[in-house]
This record gives sequence, C-alpha cells and structure tokens, in this order.
Amino acid sequence: MSIQVLKPKFEIDECLDAVRECLEKGWTGMGFKTVEFENAWKEYTGHKNAYYLNSNTVGLHLAVKILKMQNGWKDNDEIISTPITFVSTNHVILYENMHATFADVDQYLCLDPVDVVKKINDKTRAVIFVGYGGRVGQLDKIIEICKKHNLKLILDGAHMSGTRVNGVCPGTWDGVDVTVYSYQAVKNLPTGDSGMICFADEKNDKLARQLAWLGINKDTYARSNKGTYAWKYDVDYVGYKYNGNAIMAAIALVQLKYLDRDNARRREIVEIYNKAFENNPKIKIVSAPYHDECSYHIYELIVPDREDLLGELAKNDIYGGVHYRDNTEYSMYLYAKGTCKYASEVSEHLITLPMHMWLTDEEVEKIISIVNKFVK
Repeated sequence: MSIQVLKPKFEIDECLDAVRECLEKGWTGMGFKTVEFENAWKEYTGHKNAYYLNSNTVGLHLAVKILKMQNGWKDNDEIISTPITFVSTNHVILYENMHATFADVDQYLCLDPVDVVKKINDKTRAVIFVGYGGRVGQLDKIIEICKKHNLKLILDGAHMSGTRVNGVCPGTWDGVDVTVYSYQAVKNLPTGDSGMICFADEKNDKLARQLAWLGINKDTYARSNKGTYAWKYDVDYVGYKYNGNAIMAAIALVQLKYLDRDNARRREIVEIYNKAFENNPKIKIVSAPYHDECSYHIYELIVPDREDLLGELAKNDIYGGVHYRDNTEYSMYLYAKGTCKYASEVSEHLITLPMHMWLTDEEVEKIISIVNKFVK
C-alpha cells in the first residue's frame, strides 16, 4: 500500500451525524453551524473575533482589503511577504493593486527579521508573516519591527491550527492585527475547504462579515433566526461571496475535538524523524522553536539531491512532496528574483516527507531507512 505525503483523517461517523443534522434542519448555508464553529474556535484559541469563510485565501484577501480601506493605503503601496509559501499568500496583495516586496527566510523558513528591516521603505504598509509548517519562527521580533515602523501585521496561520507558545495561540498576541486560518482538505483540522479570519479589532470583524456577503448589511441567518424572515436589507459595498457554509462547519466542529490529539501524534512522528536524521551530516532538519506546542502541518528536510530522493522514495511506493517553490521563480514575481538569497538556495533542496494521522511507526521507520541509505 502506498504512503502519501499528506492524507486527512476524518472522524467519519461523527462527521456524518453532524452533516445529517444540517440536512434534516434544512440549513446547509451560512449560519447555524458556522456560528457554532466561530464560537468554538474563539474558545479554543482565545481570539476575540472569528468569522468563518470558504477558504484561507479569501480571508487573506479580506485582511489586505480591509486594512487598506481603514488605513487609507494607496495602490502600489507595499506589503512585505515571504517567497516560501503557497502563491495565494502573495496573490492577495496583488488583488488590491499593491506591491509584494519579498524578504528572505530564516532557519525556520519563516520571515527573517533582519531582512524584513532592510526591505522597509516609505511605501511599506504591512507585513504578512506565514507560520510555515506551523512554526512560530521569530514572530515576536517581527511584531516589534511592525510596532516600531507603524506597520500592520497579517498572520497567515494556514498551517498553525493548534500551534501555541507557552499555552497561548500566537495569533492572539498583541501586535497581530489579523490572523487567517485554513481548514482545507489536508490541513491539521480538515474539511472540504474553509477558513477563519480573526481580526483583533471588532469593527474590522463586522466589516469582514459584510464584505464576505456581497456587501449586504444583514446576512440571511441574521434575517431569519428569530422566527420570522425580515427580507429587507441594504447593500453598502461591492462585496464578495466569501462566506463559509454549515456543512463544512459541521465537519470542522467534529474535527476540532480531536485537533490537540492529532497534533500530539504529529509531534511524536517528528521526534522519530528528527532522532533518525540528526546524525546524518548531509541532511538538515528544518527545526521549530517551541517543539512541544507546534502543530507540524508538514515535515521537511534540506537534502543535496531532492529529485533523486523523491524518485527513490517513489520506487518504494512512498510519495514525498515539495512545499513550496520560491515564489520569485514564478513568471509574475520574477521582478524580485535574487532578492532573497537563502530562500532561493533552500527552495532547490527542500523535500516534504509523509506526515499525517494514518502513518504507523513502522511506516515512519521504513521512510527513514530509505532516506538515510540514499542520502549518505
């Protein structure tokens, strides 16, 4: 049986019961379960505000759009971001006609504070920090930089469901203006696809809810949850259809109950991997600060010959992956090629090993054996 790099594990019977409840009530869209999940997520994380959306990407777009609206940013103003991420992180900057300026990454593959400072100029308005692989990196230093230079901070927490530092969710730290999470199909808390936007400022949360529902000032659930259907509403903005739905939220509520358990298993797998690779001089482990509280969405190594190793694993029915290619290698971001030296170098050598709840210890040991025999 093949071993996949990522594979979600659902609590199937509980998920089916939760979805059945939505179908029986005849409420599968926004409201009901989406509100329940928002409240559950706030309780779990400590966020004061949480709005359920159909993806992390639309949440990042709303984050940039709302901060631009509220702070009077102009087209072609700049946002500093990372080149090592999924392209959606940087596309959302362009959605709002702003300029993506790339800063290099550190040993955690998160933004390097030293290079961030170098990239700040009089047009810089914000920083997007990606909690890559669930790692918090040097977020505390990025917060200090943003405060010093009066920059807004967006935390892309797509990989960070369940990550904590000393028991506290990093997205709730003072200085983080908005955090966006992902519950995409293979994330630590999987659904089909959905996300959550958590603004520190309540007025921005209210605006996000309106913009995500086509600019309408009263959503369908709000107009019908008191026993009567108040049909009349107004439209204040040209908004979007970004809201989440009850089916995905029902699944998310079930999976949330098992998130800490599953993340603990991820840390066990990481410990097995790390102990096996730490003495191989040709392998560099991408480490994480606060190991005991990291969500470890993915597990990566830096190896001399990634492509041949991927091929060797595939011969044994094991399928690794690559997360992610340096974004400045893509045609639309070529203007920044050469501006992030370490990201460019490491991008050619990163390999993602299997990391999911279906993995047995025996399978992990098999993967380790093949990697260590090949990389020597």
